[in-house]
Amino acid sequence: MFSYDPYAELATLREFAPMTLTSDDFAGGEPMPKAQWGAAGGGEDRSPQLAWTGAPPETKSFAISCFDPDAPTGSGFWHWAAYDLPAGASSLAAGAGSAGGRMPAGTVTLPNERRLTSFIGAGPPPGTGVHRYFFVVDALDVEHLELPEDATPAILGFNRHFHSLARGVLVGTATAD
Repeated sequence: MFSYDPYAELATLREFAPMTLTSDDFAGGEPMPKAQWGAAGGGEDRSPQLAWTGAPPETKSFAISCFDPDAPTGSGFWHWAAYDLPAGASSLAAGAGSAGGRMPAGTVTLPNERRLTSFIGAGPPPGTGVHRYFFVVDALDVEHLELPEDATPAILGFNRHFHSLARGVLVGTATAD
């Protein structure tokens, strides 16, 4: 199995203070429950409960995302990306990022690979093995990222890289095999 870790690679370019990112829905490295799978795979497209600690005092906002580098695309698959979460945030309830969910006031959610501005759950195609879903939260040094209206999750990733003070990563897995 290919085990490329895009966030470990980013850490070689610039050091980030560590943050702890956890979920009541799954443990790091473990399979995600069906609720966090896409509807086509028998799930609910429900974003997991997430909580983070260890943000530096100078944090002014947060960015959060979910990325599957194992998707058979050559470029991975973005399931979720949001920014401008307020500095006082330290958790999201299950379903907060889902369609109809309640993200903190001021949060901007970008369109994912399906062009939806909500979380879409795991959906590994049969025969593609175990997929890893990188949930990442970054503490940022700005209250607002100046992104174009049509920004993609990759554009968010580029911009947040240069404003990140600390990062927490939690990886869930899923397989259709």
